[in-house]
Amino acid sequence: MSYIKTKGLIIKEVNTGEADKIVTIFSRSRGRISALAKGARRPRSKLVAGTQFLSYCDYLLFSGREMYSINSCEVEEPFYEIRNDMIRLTYAVHFIDIINDAIQENQPSPKVLQLLLNSLHMLSKTDKEPELIARIFELRFLSVIGFAPFVKGCIICGREDLAGISFSFRKCGFICSNEACITNDAFALELSQGAVKAIQHIVHSKADELFSFTLSPPVLDEVGKVTKRYLRERLEKDYKKLDFLKEI
Repeated sequence: MSYIKTKGLIIKEVNTGEADKIVTIFSRSRGRISALAKGARRPRSKLVAGTQFLSYCDYLLFSGREMYSINSCEVEEPFYEIRNDMIRLTYAVHFIDIINDAIQENQPSPKVLQLLLNSLHMLSKTDKEPELIARIFELRFLSVIGFAPFVKGCIICGREDLAGISFSFRKCGFICSNEACITNDAFALELSQGAVKAIQHIVHSKADELFSFTLSPPVLDEVGKVTKRYLRERLEKDYKKLDFLKEI
């Protein structure tokens, strides 16, 4: 028998049989994997808590021919605050939709997992604006997986001062207002200095400093226009889960 021990987050659960589940675990050592949780839907099962959506656990898995099966699990963080709040849950589902589209089976992505866990922690344990957490997650996620925009200065001439900076989706980064540069993309989105600094921080800050700022509503709206479109264009999908919140 082959057993592995790994920590991971439940990002999907599907009922099967009379009392079983098949769960998708975003694991630290194996990336995204599927596992059978036999009897997990029985009230007295030792796997009940550890197979709930968003539960972060320490798992002991048996490696079968076609799928892992969960032998035991120890819950480290259940993220109850998210699961019991419709708004927070909607944001969490948005994060995981993005993860599922970009992370491959059995490909470890520890930086992505840590970003997701940190984002869920901010969503559940702090009063940080969920909209800001989402914008940070989106842009930082793209940066981690290799789609970081060039935001240290103008991607054309290298100018680094913050005056007259726009975001070019065509060039994937900042361009300045010099005529020779801005004519490369007449549809570049002009940004305030606050939005420029926020985007620079999201792309380049250390992980433990990533969420250490706040934005005024107008600046957050500017940043959102960049991150949502950049996400859509890089992953070639229009993410609409958060549209649900406009109807509440």
